[in-house]
Amino acid sequence: MSVDPKYWTEAKATGGGRNGVASLTSGMLTVTLATPKELGGSGAGHNPEELFALGYAACYLGAMRFAAQSEKLGTVPEDATVKAKVGIGPRSEGGFGLAITLEVSLPGVPADVAAKIAERGHFICPYSHLSRGGVAVETKLV
Repeated sequence: MSVDPKYWTEAKATGGGRNGVASLTSGMLTVTLATPKELGGSGAGHNPEELFALGYAACYLGAMRFAAQSEKLGTVPEDATVKAKVGIGPRSEGGFGLAITLEVSLPGVPADVAAKIAERGHFICPYSHLSRGGVAVETKLV
């Protein structure tokens, strides 16, 4: 798989990872991070799963709009919503993994059309590609 990026963004995490600070290098967003109480932390900040859920919900909604328009599948209503639920826990193979549920609301759209828009949204959305292991990650030691 090859990708021809048209946009890049950059963020930096400092501190303890889940207990530290993450910020865009542009200075437009800084987030205090804290491990959730459910994982033994203070819960006094945000965590990577929350940030992933925000991004996935927004990206997938945009992908469904793109699919509906470009493939002439119908219209995604202005009051459409995507709720992304992201869970984290141990994997049976070791390490940690994510569990993701997307709840899609397309008010007024017939069920068969909504299902097609949702399906095509997954094909287009890069977060959906990531969740299927379809993203190449390059790691550079600097």
